[in-house]
Amino acid sequence: MKKYIYILLLVFLVSKAHSHNEHYQGLKKIEMEVLRNGNVIGYSNYFFEHKGNKLEVKNYTKFKVDLLGVTIFSILSEGLEIYENDKLIHFKSNTFQNNKEKYVRLNYDESSTKFVIDGSSYKGKAEINCVIGNWWNHRILKAKKQISPLSGSIKDQIVTPTGQDYIVINGKKYLADRFKLKSKDQTLSKDKKLDFDIWYNKENNLILKVSYSRMGNWEYRIKNFE
Repeated sequence: MKKYIYILLLVFLVSKAHSHNEHYQGLKKIEMEVLRNGNVIGYSNYFFEHKGNKLEVKNYTKFKVDLLGVTIFSILSEGLEIYENDKLIHFKSNTFQNNKEKYVRLNYDESSTKFVIDGSSYKGKAEINCVIGNWWNHRILKAKKQISPLSGSIKDQIVTPTGQDYIVINGKKYLADRFKLKSKDQTLSKDKKLDFDIWYNKENNLILKVSYSRMGNWEYRIKNFE
C-alpha cells in the first residue's frame, strides 16, 4: 500500500513538473518594453532554446533615464538561466548599473539540494524553492522568495491576487489576473523594498505587464512574443 501511494505521488510530481515545462514549449522569445512616466526608455528581452529535457533562457536588458541631457540612471544586463527536467540548475548574469558592475553565479548543488550563490550582494546557499526574479517566469507569482537577477540577494515576498482587469497592449485586448507582489519585511528601505503590480494572462501563461513607482512610474510591458 505504501509503495502504491509513493508511485502515485511520484507520478503526480512528475506530471506537475512537465505541466510547467509545457507552458513554455515552443516559445522562442518574449520582448518587453521598459517605460518610465509613459515613455519607452529601453527593453528587457528573453530568448528561449529548448534542448530535450533542458531549457535555456537568455535575457538582455538595457535602458537609461536622461535628465537635461545627463544620464541619471542606467542598466545594461545579460543573463542566462538553465533548467533541466524543470529544475533550475544554473544562472549567471553580468550587469552594469550606473556603470557599477554587479554579477550573479548560481549553481544547483546536488549533495545539499540547495543553490550555491556567488553574487555581488550575497554569497552563500539558498533553498531550491526560490525563483530568479525575472518577469518571463510566472512561478514568481507562487514563490515565497526571489533571488535578485542582478546581485544574487534573496528577498522574502508575499503575492496577493487582487482581481481581474481587461488591459489593452499594442491594440490587443487581454483578460488578465492581477497580483500585488510586496516584500514580507515592510521595514526595509524603499530602494530595497519589493512593491509591484503584476498582470498575468492564463491563456498564454505570460506576465503581460509589471508596474511600480520609484523615481517615477515604471512599467515592463510585453511588446511581442512568439
